[in-house]
Amino acid sequence: MRPIELSERLGRWSSGRGPLYVLLAARMRRLIDDGELPPGALLPPDRALAGALAVGRTTVVAAYELLRSEGRIVRRQGSGTRVAGTSSAGVVEDAPVDPIFLDSLEARDGDVLLAICAAPGDPPPQLAEAYARILPALSEIRGDIGYYPYGHPALREAIANRYAGHGVPTTPDQILVTNGGQQALSLLAHALISPGDQVLVEAPTYPGALEAFREEAAVPRGLPVGLDGFEAAVRERRPALAYVVPTYQNPTGSVLPVLLRERLARAAAAADVPLVEDEVPADLGFPGTTRPVPMAAFNEAVISLGSLSKSVWGGLRIGWIRSPAPLTNRLARLRAVHDLGGNVPAQLAAAHLVAELDDLDLAAELQVRHDHLRNLLAEHLPTWHVPTIQGGQTLWVKLPHGDGNSFAQTAMRHGIAILPGSGLDVTGNSDPYVRLHFRAHPTDLTEATHRLTTAWTAYHPPADRVPPRPAIAI
Repeated sequence: MRPIELSERLGRWSSGRGPLYVLLAARMRRLIDDGELPPGALLPPDRALAGALAVGRTTVVAAYELLRSEGRIVRRQGSGTRVAGTSSAGVVEDAPVDPIFLDSLEARDGDVLLAICAAPGDPPPQLAEAYARILPALSEIRGDIGYYPYGHPALREAIANRYAGHGVPTTPDQILVTNGGQQALSLLAHALISPGDQVLVEAPTYPGALEAFREEAAVPRGLPVGLDGFEAAVRERRPALAYVVPTYQNPTGSVLPVLLRERLARAAAAADVPLVEDEVPADLGFPGTTRPVPMAAFNEAVISLGSLSKSVWGGLRIGWIRSPAPLTNRLARLRAVHDLGGNVPAQLAAAHLVAELDDLDLAAELQVRHDHLRNLLAEHLPTWHVPTIQGGQTLWVKLPHGDGNSFAQTAMRHGIAILPGSGLDVTGNSDPYVRLHFRAHPTDLTEATHRLTTAWTAYHPPADRVPPRPAIAI
């Protein structure tokens, strides 16, 4: 691709706040993700593109390096810089497994088991019952156009009451209802992050959060799970935001102890750094576990987000943000620009479900499926390291050799799609890991283990590590 051609596609890439290299990488990232720069496309050399854009060569080098670290481009001496996905000779290679699998999810290919989507496979009977209970109320609606940018009052009140029941006094004006937890993350990222801002995240962490932050041209910086080292990182990085999953962390399943929750919440308040607490997996404890107190109990400024996608069903697109009322107002204005409000019948049904969430009795079945998968892995893949967890929905598995990206390719060829660890870790320290989930039916978990075992037998680690691609998974 000629430099002038790419510069035309980039458009007004330098408009906005933040370092030029971050703005350039953000625009190129979007062109790549939208397919305007297809896999294998040869990008201009550093100096040529810098000349076409009238910037210093270091700006282009830094932008390319950022995209390379995300797995979106490949840079090889002698063969130039290309969009990831094909070889430098123009022959298509096995592309790194893209964990979002949008095409596969839409097609529902019966020959491939999707072990990347950690969510209930069946809606519980309580969901249909909740919709049946709201029919009389729906039939009586008069003089209501149905637009609720903040969320329906009944659901906001139910969510506020649930927080209060967990030791976090909350009023409905602190609650914003969203179309799922991912929209909640996107709204928060848009409201709180400017291009070039640094964001502290756990390494590894939920990949959907990383994508939401990168979409705003942020630079995620990884800390150990639980944001260990937060105080020093704040002094060094001056981050715009910190994001943590303290309860049944995605993907490791770990739980942050109460004393460390309090320390982190108070440290964030003292540093004036917005702390986002992702509580989406918090209701997924096994029998005998107690739901830990939310971090917002220790700092009123902590921003909490939740969702019914893991505890009820992914097709019920109900999420929420709990934040100080001024931020809630700001987020509602942003949300109104996009969709004016969510599905009212779904919110009315969700109001019943939130009030009765503890009665869904998820714990026993979650543990049955966890134990089933873990026992199968111990029997058939005994060299894999699978830590014990007390809740959640995912296993963070360390492979004895090789790397998750190349093994994910082998697994795909044997009919199972798994999530390699590199896309969940901005520090690059999770290459030997893969994420598996245990929300599927036991028969499917058995078949998944069979395919994984077959794939592992056929697996030969490559001489050169397979470059990762950015991950989105649920």
